[in-house]
Amino acid sequence: MAEAAAASLDGATVRFPERTVGPLDLVLFPGTITAIVGASGSGKSTALNLLAGLRRPDDGRAVPSAPGRVSMVFQSPTLMPWADALTNVALPLELAGVARAEARARATDQLSAVGLGDRLTALPRELSGGMAMRCALARALVTRPDLLLLDEPFAALDTVTRRRLIDDLHAAWAETKPAIVLVTHDVEEAVFLARTAVVLDPLGRVAARVDVPGDLPRPPGFRDAATTRAAVTEVSTALAATMEPAS
Repeated sequence: MAEAAAASLDGATVRFPERTVGPLDLVLFPGTITAIVGASGSGKSTALNLLAGLRRPDDGRAVPSAPGRVSMVFQSPTLMPWADALTNVALPLELAGVARAEARARATDQLSAVGLGDRLTALPRELSGGMAMRCALARALVTRPDLLLLDEPFAALDTVTRRRLIDDLHAAWAETKPAIVLVTHDVEEAVFLARTAVVLDPLGRVAARVDVPGDLPRPPGFRDAATTRAAVTEVSTALAATMEPAS
């Protein structure tokens, strides 16, 4: 029996007043990690909204994950400023009807998994940028989603913090194996995080799919491996081709 997709887009097209995005085809299976790269305005965030069920396509078909089985992390951590880290992470469980004691126990475990076990009572203003994003990731993962959508969550962080967070994300992914989709402008980030990099053209269509070799989570030395550098070059070349003026 064929494995069911966590979410999919089949010729999904969205019409805006000034432009049309798509048609876009994408199938996401449990345990896969996909990065979407493309120029600004190419429809990366539109694709996430379709996969999350936040928008319906004007043409084609979008099959998002079931309600309550998808989590999303944005560029900003979007934490409740008046609530401590534990309360922030437990919130989605409590809203789903999980008993408060169980919700807080699961939130404690998830915060510990991302290295914040000693910051349970810290308010967002007491966390560094990297810690706040770890808290946001813990909140997204605590519900054990089938699909995790990441809308450039590492963009505002320094390189060292970004790399550590991706390592943390890989470790968390290895526990429950959700499908993950990352939107990013950073080609190296896409290659390090994902098994597959999808390049969108300016109209929001898939221009290239690049399979990234290597194990997940990434082993030491992965960034400098010849196969990794070749994948970075392949994605970069495909992205550059989408930006060339039509002849």
